[in-house]
Amino acid sequence: MNHKRFAFVIEDLYGGGAQKSLIYTADQLRQRGHAVIVFTLRELVEHRVPEELEVVNLGVVTRFTKATSTALTEKWQARRIAQALKEWCPDVTISCSCDKITRHLNQPNLYFWIKSDVSAKFSDEVKREKAFAKVRRFYRGRQVIAVSHGVKENLEQVVGLQAGHIIPIYNPYEREPFVEMAAEEATALPEHDFFLCVAALEPRKRHDRLLKAYKASGVRTPLLIMGKGKPENEAAIRRQIDELGLQDKVQMVGYHHNPYPWIARAKAMILTSDAEGLPRVLIEALLLHTPVISVDCPSGPKEILTQELADFLLSRDDTEGLAAAIRRMDEAPVVIEPRHYQQFLKETVLPQFEAL
Repeated sequence: MNHKRFAFVIEDLYGGGAQKSLIYTADQLRQRGHAVIVFTLRELVEHRVPEELEVVNLGVVTRFTKATSTALTEKWQARRIAQALKEWCPDVTISCSCDKITRHLNQPNLYFWIKSDVSAKFSDEVKREKAFAKVRRFYRGRQVIAVSHGVKENLEQVVGLQAGHIIPIYNPYEREPFVEMAAEEATALPEHDFFLCVAALEPRKRHDRLLKAYKASGVRTPLLIMGKGKPENEAAIRRQIDELGLQDKVQMVGYHHNPYPWIARAKAMILTSDAEGLPRVLIEALLLHTPVISVDCPSGPKEILTQELADFLLSRDDTEGLAAAIRRMDEAPVVIEPRHYQQFLKETVLPQFEAL
């Protein structure tokens, strides 16, 4: 295998799924003998970063640049990034979550890593078309990595993107680190059974759908909601919990730097989003042999819940079906085996990045 030089560019390492998957991918490529560097555009780190992984903050996103965000500002920021890339001489450059700036780069072998499905994010037609036009403008003729086959199909068939090339590559995983993190001590971890939803507290994650289905299920097993978001979003969820009379059965447990002890102990993970890219939380649950229940939102869940797990993949609008799935899982949790997550393991995925 020829070793390569990989450069990843991302705005920051905020505590989100895209940032987490980038850190894992970069470090796993490093462990396979490649030279790897992560360039951030501002100083914000909420994830655990392996000591051996080189992270360099370029400092080109500031209060001033955010306040004066124009094409001229973006091009100035892009020139600073281009200089850093020129000095490091990567064979492959991967941009993630900062494409408004990196679209101005003419770096050879530059890929834009798209982690979510923009086609399902907007119900308002005007906002939807505006978002589609932005995607077409950013990525027309460029090389794109789509996080799932569903994201690739929607970019081409729904958004109408005419990219130079779109390659679907799953996020790579290894099971052992998750098992180790799940074994760490966690304060306030319940000893009793519970269902768990780990999702940002934002409308797209549809906690309202989750709470209605959980209420309809009639199960006695408590539901824990883990995540952070804007105060008004958290207040809306708490208000619905009260309105449904679920104060004694649903608990909001906030954001946890290490959620894996909770995920490993959960009876099942539940996801009820309107849109995803390739939801990490479902894959991570399977890696810890925790069953999952999910709505069939675009995109990703149907690529994760395969084989007999597909029985727990429900239509987004099927509240009773989701409630029934919660009841079935409560009575007889599914046993997760390695065959359920083999396609996401690093041994399967990393060679696809190495082939870029």
